[in-house]
Amino acid sequence: MKPPSSIQASEFDSSDEEPIEDEQTPIQISWLPLSRVNCSQFLGLCALPGCKFKDIRRNAEKDTEELKSCGIQDIFVFCTRGELSKYRVPNLLDLYQQCGIITHHHPIADGGTPDIACCCEIMEELAICLKNNRKTLIHGRLSPTVPV
Repeated sequence: MKPPSSIQASEFDSSDEEPIEDEQTPIQISWLPLSRVNCSQFLGLCALPGCKFKDIRRNAEKDTEELKSCGIQDIFVFCTRGELSKYRVPNLLDLYQQCGIITHHHPIADGGTPDIACCCEIMEELAICLKNNRKTLIHGRLSPTVPV
């Protein structure tokens, strides 16, 4: 039997290893029309900017600049701070603030559900953003495997 030190590094998740290059493609935003709920606005949906996990290698600064250049004014973030660290973007909320993007952080553990009071708060904030014609985005934890 081989001692544990002989285990190959490739047998482990490499999410802690830095790649040679981050993903160079622009972050994809899907725009959800809200006309079905009597709202003329669109709601942006995208993957977690800057995410580095398994085979996903985004660049947080580049992604945030792209969001800003798309005119994003408000972002709803449901990741916990622990999840942001896990996906290697622990300072993402600060980065948004530095870029002048208003962040609505409502941490909900992966697989968890918010309570009714939290749902109402999220919906109220979202409604205010949309009513004030603010370009608003919600992002997920990881890149979607299929287009949203």
